[in-house]
Amino acid sequence: MKTLKDVISLKFKTSESEGVIFHGEGQQGDYITLELKKAKLVLNLNLGSNQLGSIYGHTSVMTGSLLDDHHWHSIIIERHGRNINLTLDRHMQHFRTNGEFDYLDLDYEITFGGMPFSGKPSSNSRKNFKGCMESINYNGNNITDLAKRKKLEPSNVGNLSFSCVEPHTVPVFFNATSYLEVPGRPSQDLFSVSFLFRTWNPSGLLVFSHFADDLGNVEIDINEGKVSVHINVTQVKKNRIDISS
Repeated sequence: MKTLKDVISLKFKTSESEGVIFHGEGQQGDYITLELKKAKLVLNLNLGSNQLGSIYGHTSVMTGSLLDDHHWHSIIIERHGRNINLTLDRHMQHFRTNGEFDYLDLDYEITFGGMPFSGKPSSNSRKNFKGCMESINYNGNNITDLAKRKKLEPSNVGNLSFSCVEPHTVPVFFNATSYLEVPGRPSQDLFSVSFLFRTWNPSGLLVFSHFADDLGNVEIDINEGKVSVHINVTQVKKNRIDISS
């Protein structure tokens, strides 16, 4: 497939920070890959390079952040030659690809939700997308509808379900004055806590607990964007342990 213009649009939601959303490549070295990296959207595109190295076509653009929030996000990629409009949630970014070529020359298949193992180092280090997509439209073709009706030939519709599974986690929102108090376990000599958090604030208290029998306390907080753990033990000489990351 050799195209001068492309329009690709879809919506996705995921709680994973890494994953290939779609990928296509050609025998001439052309490729297009849209993926999540560290919860940001990355578009890699190459309309062609030459072996002499004088024409280098690889172009990489990053946009968005915190896209692993399990909310729907919309993407539109509009390409006319080397001119690209990349729109994420109505925020449009315009750029021109590197190199001197205008056509995207791809093989006969494009994969959504992952990329086939091609033997290249780039193919085995990338994770498949894990989450939900809807309204996938590739150059006027409604891919989700065609896949559901099994009208894509040739196609390999792997272990797909045409429904969106909601996560079982229940988030808790805290404002500046709220807190959650839960009972401790006085008979246990082990303290263990795990949680996920997200905040725009650079500082704040995350967890605090007294040890039983006045043996000290433990405190986990954010201080200027760093997470710190403070453990105070009253019965030893070096009675304070501080860890930050």
